[in-house]
Amino acid sequence: MSSDVRVHSWPCSYYLNLEKQWVPGKLTLTPHSLKFSADRTEEVLVGLPLSSITEIRKEASLFIFSAITVLEKGQAKHWFSSLRPSRNVVFNVIEHFWRELLLSQPGTAASTTSPMTRGQELVGLMAGSQRRMEDTSKVLHHQGEQLDSVMRGLEKMESDLDVADRLLTELESPSWWPFSSKLWMTPAEAKTKKAVSVAACEPFGKEGVVIRVPAIVSQRTESHSKPGKLTVLVSGLEIHDSSSLLLHRFEREDVDDIKVHSPYEVSIRQRFIGKPDVAYRVISAKMPEVIPILEVQFSKKIELLEDALVLRSRTRTCPEEGSCSIRHAASRLMGCATHQDLPTEGQEGEQLQLQRNWPLLSEGEAQELTQILSKLKGLALDTEAELERQDEALDGITVAVDQATLTVDKHNRRMRKLM
Repeated sequence: MSSDVRVHSWPCSYYLNLEKQWVPGKLTLTPHSLKFSADRTEEVLVGLPLSSITEIRKEASLFIFSAITVLEKGQAKHWFSSLRPSRNVVFNVIEHFWRELLLSQPGTAASTTSPMTRGQELVGLMAGSQRRMEDTSKVLHHQGEQLDSVMRGLEKMESDLDVADRLLTELESPSWWPFSSKLWMTPAEAKTKKAVSVAACEPFGKEGVVIRVPAIVSQRTESHSKPGKLTVLVSGLEIHDSSSLLLHRFEREDVDDIKVHSPYEVSIRQRFIGKPDVAYRVISAKMPEVIPILEVQFSKKIELLEDALVLRSRTRTCPEEGSCSIRHAASRLMGCATHQDLPTEGQEGEQLQLQRNWPLLSEGEAQELTQILSKLKGLALDTEAELERQDEALDGITVAVDQATLTVDKHNRRMRKLM
C-alpha cells in the first residue's frame, strides 16, 4: 500500500534519445519507483523501479548545463534537467530513498531466487510489534519520570509553605513570647534541607534515544534541503546535519505543532514572540516508523494532512494494522483459503506431500516466535505495572495540589490580617 504513495514531485524536462528533444513534465518519486510523465499528454514516459537503478549522478555536458542522470540495469541512461527548485534538492531526496531501499534489501538478487517464507513473514511482523511496544514503553517510562519530578516539586513546595507558616506564626506572636526564636531553622537544618531539595531535583541521567533515522532536512524553504538525521528522544526532538552537528533541538514542551504531509514527510514548528518561528521540514524513507512514536509523544500537537489522511482512511478498514497483518499472515500460515472450494482426494494427497517436503514453519522460526511472544508478554506486564503506578502518582499529585491550594489561601488570609 505504501508503495503507491507519492513522496514528492518536481517540474523538470526529460531527454528523448529517439526524437532528440526535451519533453517538459513532472518527475514523481514513490518509495519504490521513479516516474516521469509529460505535461501535455500526461503519458508516463519513464517508470523505473528504484531497485533496478545502479547509479545516480549529477552531470553536465556542452549543451546540458545542469542535469541528473539515472543509470539502470542494462546500461540504459536517463537524463533529467531544468529541475526545480534545484538539482541538488532533487538529487538528495532521490538518492536518499534509493540508498535506504538498497540498505533495507541487501540480498535483492538472493530474494528473487528464494522468496520469504510464511514463517519468516510472521516473524518479521512480530518483531515489528515488539519494536513498537518497546518504543511505547520508553515514552511511558519517561512520562512516569516527569510525574515523579512533579511530585518532588510539590514536596519542595510543601516544605517552603512550612517555612512560611513558621514566619507568619512568629510575626503573629507578641514580642514578649518566649518561644519565637525557636520558630526559625538553625543553619545546619537549613543546609540539610537545601541539600535534600537539590538532590531530589537532579535528573535521572542521560536521556534515552527512542529512534534515529537518516533524513533530508530543510529550514524555511525547500531549496535549502540537505542530508541529515532526525532523532526522537524521550524528552524532545533533535535535527542533525550529515556531519552529526546539531542544527536544532526541540524540547518536548516547546513543540507547537507537527504536520504530517505524507507518510514520508513531516514539518515541525516552534513559535516565538517577537522573532521568526523555527520550522523544519523532514523527509525520510524511515518516516513510517517515526510517525506512530510522534503520535504517542505529541498526541495533541500532531496533525495529519492530505496524503496522510488518505493513508489513514485506508488503514482504518482494519482497526489495528499490526494485528490485522498478523492475523492475515497467521491465516496464510495455517492454510486458510476462504474463497477456495474444498479440495478433492487427489488435491489432499498433493497438499500432504507438499507439507512433508516444505514445512510451513521451521523449528528455528517457532523458537524465535516463542521468544518474541515471551518478550511481548513481559513488556505488557511492565506497561500495566507502570500505568498502575502512574495512576497512584496522579492521585497523590491531585491530593497534594488541593492541600497546597488550601495552605496558600490560609497564608494569604493571615498576611492580610498582618497588613
